[in-house]
Amino acid sequence: MKVLGIAGSPRFGSNTDILLGEVLKGAESQGAETKLIHVANLNIMACDHCDSCIRTGECPFQDDTQKVYKEMEQADRVVLAAPLQFMGLPSQLKALIDRAQALWVRNYLLKIQPLGDARERKGLFVSVGGRTGEHLFEPVLATVKAFFASLDIKYVGIVAFSGIEGRAQISDNPEALKEAFRAGEKLVNPFTPAGNS
Repeated sequence: MKVLGIAGSPRFGSNTDILLGEVLKGAESQGAETKLIHVANLNIMACDHCDSCIRTGECPFQDDTQKVYKEMEQADRVVLAAPLQFMGLPSQLKALIDRAQALWVRNYLLKIQPLGDARERKGLFVSVGGRTGEHLFEPVLATVKAFFASLDIKYVGIVAFSGIEGRAQISDNPEALKEAFRAGEKLVNPFTPAGNS
């Protein structure tokens, strides 16, 4: 089983990077092969809504977006990780998601598999927010769920923590790290006993 981690934070070593690392370790503990992509390292143009993809399901702009989607084609599980920024996703990750319009076209207009085959793929979202509140992650989840649905990836849950403001602050929360590790285990093997880590 292949698990792809997509780090969407614009800074390296961020809280979501740390959590994503734990998720991937959990997946590896269940025998999965993992790969990590940092979106901030990539050259991704913004979608300009030219509608060229409506005819072909292909985006005319050639950049690192195609590399990410090739990795997603090979993955059985996708873990998207990003902090909240003004209640939304960082612009680098949002650009990648917006460029999925061509894959949306494949799925909903051209009626072909957006990622090339019909295997079951599952997706997990990892996030932190500086604010607190019961519905803090709901706005961003709408985008994440729409992204996964467009790619025929089944959304299976979120690992998220509020009140996290300082750089790498999540490292001081061993329970959060354990929760992320267990989420990685469960993503690969849903029958992993609770508290296995």
